[in-house]
Amino acid sequence: MKAPLLLALAISLYPALGVSQSKLEVSDLQNHPFSVGFPSGSQLRLYLRSGDFRIIGADENKITVQLSGKNADNARDLSVRFKPSSNGAELGVSGGPRNDLQVTIHIPKNTGIFVRMPAGELTVEGISGDKDVELHAGDLTISGNSASDYSRVDASVTAGDLEALPFGESHGGLFRSFHKNGPGKYQLYAHVGAGELTIK
Repeated sequence: MKAPLLLALAISLYPALGVSQSKLEVSDLQNHPFSVGFPSGSQLRLYLRSGDFRIIGADENKITVQLSGKNADNARDLSVRFKPSSNGAELGVSGGPRNDLQVTIHIPKNTGIFVRMPAGELTVEGISGDKDVELHAGDLTISGNSASDYSRVDASVTAGDLEALPFGESHGGLFRSFHKNGPGKYQLYAHVGAGELTIK
């Protein structure tokens, strides 16, 4: 009697103890909200299509994706794909209208992130972990940490503006960059091909 009971208990607790072990793909988020358990301290790789995205640190140990804007109700072909890995997961967002749609991704605030996005507006806010973020064209804003949180910062724009007032940096033009070392434990790599990079 005890063995089946312990097995059932283990199965019920398993999703709460770590990353979901199943691949997920969800479309029509307005009618099928996306939410999956994701433990604090993990690594998350995000591959985002062009558009308007916000990645926000939250207190809950899960990932949620929400849509807002005039075209939120017309985004039935927008898809979110989640694929677990040995030390975290990969999240991809594709399809959907490009204009008048904002995609907000809430993740545990203590998460290391790797983000790649072709073009648009990308905001990363309140993430206390390593960050490796590249945007080919558009505006990238990273906020919610102090300069002392980082051990190393590498930031650059190929063409455009680079503003990082917490580090005393403000540059405009071609091939602008700065590198800093500090007392913190996190690393930040941020690059914009053409556009504006703001760290605040």
